[in-house]
Amino acid sequence: MNLLEMQRRMLAAVMLPLTADDGMQEANEAGERMERVAAEFMQPNDRLTAFERLEIYNRQYWFRLLNAFAEDFPALRAVVGQKRFDALAVEYLRANPSRSFTLRNLGSGLVEWLRAHGELGGRRQALAVDVARVEWACVEAFDNAQRDPLTAEEIGGLGADSRLDVQAHVQLLALEYAADEVVLAMHGRERRGASEAGARHEFGAGERERLVLGRRKTWLVVHRVEGSLYYRRITREEYQTLEGLRAGKGLAEALEAGFGGSRMAAGRRPGAVRGWFGHWAELGWLCRAGLG
Repeated sequence: MNLLEMQRRMLAAVMLPLTADDGMQEANEAGERMERVAAEFMQPNDRLTAFERLEIYNRQYWFRLLNAFAEDFPALRAVVGQKRFDALAVEYLRANPSRSFTLRNLGSGLVEWLRAHGELGGRRQALAVDVARVEWACVEAFDNAQRDPLTAEEIGGLGADSRLDVQAHVQLLALEYAADEVVLAMHGRERRGASEAGARHEFGAGERERLVLGRRKTWLVVHRVEGSLYYRRITREEYQTLEGLRAGKGLAEALEAGFGGSRMAAGRRPGAVRGWFGHWAELGWLCRAGLG
């Protein structure tokens, strides 16, 4: 083997999923014995065989990925239960291996993948998808860029055809469930548990039953203020207006889309819009369009 072939062989071996008792499998998917595969690029020493040395890398690869994945989705784990979450995590990471220099991106494909694999979400599938959406929005809101926000004076000078954008860290979610309640509850437990020698706090079976919320349309913004994450529920009209602005619509067109299908009385709409823009200016959600 040349160096590239050796690297690819070792990478495939390291990425091989672990056994149920967290060991390296005896054979890979092609049926090759891993003892022979390990001997191609590993030397034994006076304490460990080539297989055992490779197994260390195999374990540490999966332990690191699974731990990072679990840290990003504790509420999803609470909703589906530990056993189902463990299986879900392995299957997801097999289908979506890390291809980035940072583990931050591990969960980037989870929502769409979970939608396509309802059997892994169980009977709480729809809630699980919404919870995963909120938790991934937390990652995006924490990391995404923030440009110079428009001031209240600049917003006051906008015209009907003005185009503006929504900050990249502002995550807009239309949910079937009030999934933010589950995420807030579980993330609060995680923070409290972190001060107790790193202990993980799991929801018991009875508590998981209470997580089965009734369907309730919820429009949510996850955003960042001075390095801290916040959740803010908004109306459908406000959500649709923000989505219109993000899609590049002019101000008047975005407002028209925002009130599409609305039952809000016409007389209340100007006051509602003034309130929205006041909050958006205060929170720095808006920025100029076309700046990347």
